[in-house]
Amino acid sequence: MATISTADFKNGMGLKINGKYYTIVEFQHVKPGKGGAFVRFKIKDLKSGRTIDQTCNAGTKFENVQLITREMQYLYNDGAAYYFMDNDTYEQIPVSPDFIGDNAKWLKENDNCNLLYADDELLGVNPPMFIEVEITKTDPGFKGDTVQGGTKPAEIETGATIQVPMYLNQGEVIKVDTRDGKFVSRV
Repeated sequence: MATISTADFKNGMGLKINGKYYTIVEFQHVKPGKGGAFVRFKIKDLKSGRTIDQTCNAGTKFENVQLITREMQYLYNDGAAYYFMDNDTYEQIPVSPDFIGDNAKWLKENDNCNLLYADDELLGVNPPMFIEVEITKTDPGFKGDTVQGGTKPAEIETGATIQVPMYLNQGEVIKVDTRDGKFVSRV
């Protein structure tokens, strides 16, 4: 395994520390007037999503990890696993619902997702940034309800509940930002 020094740090770089995989969120080299130089850095645990602040001496060595993102198509969920297909090899990969977690509410059949790998180990499933979904359940909109009139809860076809403008009705197709779960536009 290749090792890197703190001088080689770059944002987004993968590190393996004590058997766990991290990515560098940000870092700063500090050279105080008195004493040795050190590095402050923030890393994100790729499994749990937690960010951790760390400090170490300049020149400390870390294990470098190549992070690979593979685009795969989400096929279906049979209750026991979510199935993804590699678009090049047509290989199907089952992923447990516990591993996907909250991202499951943004998965729509036949959409392409990004699966993050390090050392051939699956670390994360990221849904597409925007999805186009149909509203399956919401209160009816009335004439005069405008964009400035506030929002109401609506259930979308993936099972998630989001806030939408008052003028939208059941059966309409909308665009949703999966990063924050917000309504973007009517399609």
